[in-house]
Amino acid sequence: MTTSIRFDLKHGFLVVALALYTAFAAGPFLWVASMSLRTTTEISAEPYALPDTLHFSKFAIAWTDGNYGTYFGNSVIVVLSAVAVLTVIGAMAAHCFARYRFPFRRFLYFLVFSTIIFPPQITIIALFQILVEYGLFNTRTGLVLAYVAFQLPITVYILESFFARIPSDLYDAARMDGYSEWEIFWRISLPVAMPALSTTVILNTILLWNEFLYAVVLITDDDKRTLPLGIQKYMGDQLIDIGMLATGLMIAIVPVVIVYVFFSEKLIQGMTAGAIK
Repeated sequence: MTTSIRFDLKHGFLVVALALYTAFAAGPFLWVASMSLRTTTEISAEPYALPDTLHFSKFAIAWTDGNYGTYFGNSVIVVLSAVAVLTVIGAMAAHCFARYRFPFRRFLYFLVFSTIIFPPQITIIALFQILVEYGLFNTRTGLVLAYVAFQLPITVYILESFFARIPSDLYDAARMDGYSEWEIFWRISLPVAMPALSTTVILNTILLWNEFLYAVVLITDDDKRTLPLGIQKYMGDQLIDIGMLATGLMIAIVPVVIVYVFFSEKLIQGMTAGAIK
């Protein structure tokens, strides 16, 4: 009886803790979602009230008049391009570090990994000068390269530990079958490491979709801005259009939520993957 009571108390505590965390995490999202359907005048009068009238037309106004269609397209192009390059180059580098022995291997791995400890703010000036020198400033290509350089170390770190767990017998068998090292990477390593690859793809997509610092420094033309920069349009020096700002935030947030809802299981599988059998 005592054991049963202890179990019920523990279970109840976990349920309460989970409910509080869910409210803490989902509360701001629901509040922004509510404000996105209200006007600034309505929000100023009653900040925490539910919308009396659902102003869905605000999304169309933001998409067309607010140029959010262009911002959304730019974000899609930049993020997908950066994630594709990160996945291929990161997987190649991680496979090389995990499976091959060569001079200065540990030093090079430490050099790549050590860049994670540096905050991006201290690299922005040097990066700005480099992109200006090579004619890549204020271009989507330059922003993609900046994102690749920024996220590559953590991508290599996640994938290297996974590639290192792949049994050597798989590679020995492939070599006996006449596979080249290039074929081994594409036909053995990548299919087996798909859970880890999925994890890096999802993480990089979410992080880069919301990235602001590099974009605001390296992009100046309005027609090349990404979604996080587009939100600034409703933040003036004297007045903030809170209603349209919330609408813009929802346009930027919804794709991330969709990615997480549909791919969260893949993300968890990749992060918790143990030794490969």
